[in-house]
Amino acid sequence: MHKQEVTIYDVAREAKVSMATVSRVVNGNSNVRKETRERVEEVIKRLHYQPNAVAQGLASKKTTTVGLIVPELTNLYFAELSKGIDDIALLYKYNIIISSIENRLMKEDEVIQSLLNKQVDGVIYMSNRLTEKAASAFKRTNTPVVLAGTKDNREGFASVTINYQKADTEALNLMLNDGKKNLAIVVGDKEAVVNKDNRFPAYREFLAEHGLGEGHIYSGVKDYSDGYNLFSKLKNDGIDGVIVTRDSTAVGILNSAIDAGVKVPEDFEIITASATQVASVVRPALTTIKQPLYDMGAVAMRMLTKLMNNEKIDDIHVQLPYELLKKQSTLNQ
Repeated sequence: MHKQEVTIYDVAREAKVSMATVSRVVNGNSNVRKETRERVEEVIKRLHYQPNAVAQGLASKKTTTVGLIVPELTNLYFAELSKGIDDIALLYKYNIIISSIENRLMKEDEVIQSLLNKQVDGVIYMSNRLTEKAASAFKRTNTPVVLAGTKDNREGFASVTINYQKADTEALNLMLNDGKKNLAIVVGDKEAVVNKDNRFPAYREFLAEHGLGEGHIYSGVKDYSDGYNLFSKLKNDGIDGVIVTRDSTAVGILNSAIDAGVKVPEDFEIITASATQVASVVRPALTTIKQPLYDMGAVAMRMLTKLMNNEKIDDIHVQLPYELLKKQSTLNQ
C-alpha cells in the first residue's frame, strides 16, 4: 500500500497551530514562542514530515534548488560534467532540476523560462552556445548563471572551461611533428563561441605560422553516422590529420577510415577533444585532449553557490588544466 505523504496541514493539526506557524518553524523564523516551536518540532519528528523545497521557497525566497540545462542527455561529455555538479550540489544540500533542450518542441528560451518558473535559485548551463533570447530570459530574472564547458564572451556570464586555443595548438603541433600536413577541424556547431572565438582562430593562426594553406573546417558533424559518412570527403580533400570535438564523431571517422583500408595512424591521424570513455575503449584508442570534466562540473557548481549567496569571486572565468593524452591514433605516443 502506498504510504500517504505527510503535509504541512497534518503537522499543523497535530500540533494545534496554524500552518503559518509551522512554516515559520520550518524556515527558522525567530518569531515563534519556545514552547510552540518545541511542540511543532516534536510533531515534525514524529510524523517524519519532509518540507517541500519549492513550498519553503515561497516564504524564504530560496528553494535550495538549482537548474541544470543539458543539450543532450545521452552525451557522455555532459554526463561527466553533471557528475561533478551533482556531488557538490549534494554537499551543499541543493536539489537539481534537469532540463534538456534536445529534440524539444519548445524553443530554448521557452525551456529556460519554464525552468525559471520553478523558482530555482541558480542555473548551470551546458549547451554549446547561449542565444540572445536565452540570455535575456536569465537577465530578466537576475538569476545567477554559470556556464560549464562553454562560454559566452558577449554576455559576461561566469564560466568554467579549459584553454581551447592552447590545447588545439598543442594537438595540431603533435600531428605536424608526425609528418601530417593537411590538417582539419571537425565540429558540431560552427557558431558555438568555443569554436568561433577560440578553436578556429587558433587553427588559422597555426596554419599561417607553418605555411599550411587555408585549411578545412567541417561543421554540422554531430554523431557517429555523421562522422562515418564524412570520412570519404576527408579522404577526397586529402586530409591526413583531424581534431574532432565529439568522441562519437571521432569513432565514426576512425571506423570509416579502417573500413576504407586507410592505416591509422600511419596515413591518417585523429585527435578527439572530449576524452569520454568512448575514446579509450575503441581500437586503436584515440589520442585525446583530456578535459577535466568532473572537476569542471564541480567548480561550476561551487561558483554557483557563491553567486547565489552573494559571495566574492576573484575570477568569474575559470580555466582548468587539460592534458594531451597520446594514444594509438597518433604516431607520437
